[in-house]
Amino acid sequence: MTDPIKVAVLGADGRMGSTVCRAVEEAPDLVLAARLDRGDDVASLAGRVDVAVDFTVPSVTEANVHALLDAGVHAVVGTTGWDEAALGRVREHAARTDGLGVVVAPNFALSAVLAMQFAATAARWFESAEVIELHHPDKVDAPSGTAVATARHIAAARRDAGREPMPDATETQLDGARGAVVDGVHVHAVRLRGLVAHEEIVLGNPGEQLTIRTDSFDRVSFMPGVLLAVREVGTRPGLTVGLEHLLELG
Repeated sequence: MTDPIKVAVLGADGRMGSTVCRAVEEAPDLVLAARLDRGDDVASLAGRVDVAVDFTVPSVTEANVHALLDAGVHAVVGTTGWDEAALGRVREHAARTDGLGVVVAPNFALSAVLAMQFAATAARWFESAEVIELHHPDKVDAPSGTAVATARHIAAARRDAGREPMPDATETQLDGARGAVVDGVHVHAVRLRGLVAHEEIVLGNPGEQLTIRTDSFDRVSFMPGVLLAVREVGTRPGLTVGLEHLLELG
């Protein structure tokens, strides 16, 4: 019988962290071996756990991952706010370890990951595409990591297909009226009490529109993806960005 995977949760007292703790405790093949929160020493996990799940805040998550790699611990990261420079530093660090893996996922909800993939598939066939993300007002970053990743996937698909820039005759606007621009794709962020995590990708051609929408009504929707990453990260040395790489989507 295979020994259970020993898991630590960073940010264990937060909304997502506490949900991850419950999910790990309920999984028969996992053991919740440590709960860490603000001020706790990540280095103390060395030799105690196999995998650590980070749901902290953008200002500390990269440092946490480097500390986990130094401690010989695989990392699964749901904290957003990553940029290419930070990912590059983690990629280089992981490459210097003895087979440690890091999975950084903008979103662990299976519906959100599939929506990103469907949007990238569709984007090459549409003249226009924009992204609208909607979250609770306690979220500290905007736009969401999921929306940024979606926009980048759309932009890459359009470049590969040789599409022209999307039409937009706007000449004057209030600041922010057209949202942020990620690789040429407009991204709009809504913060509203009562929401959890939602995204809508709208694609348009003359005479037609395709809308792809994903809704997470409860944080438990992220848990299947988190547990999948916990189980798989040890088999994937180096840095993996995006849960889609673990879903065998082809």
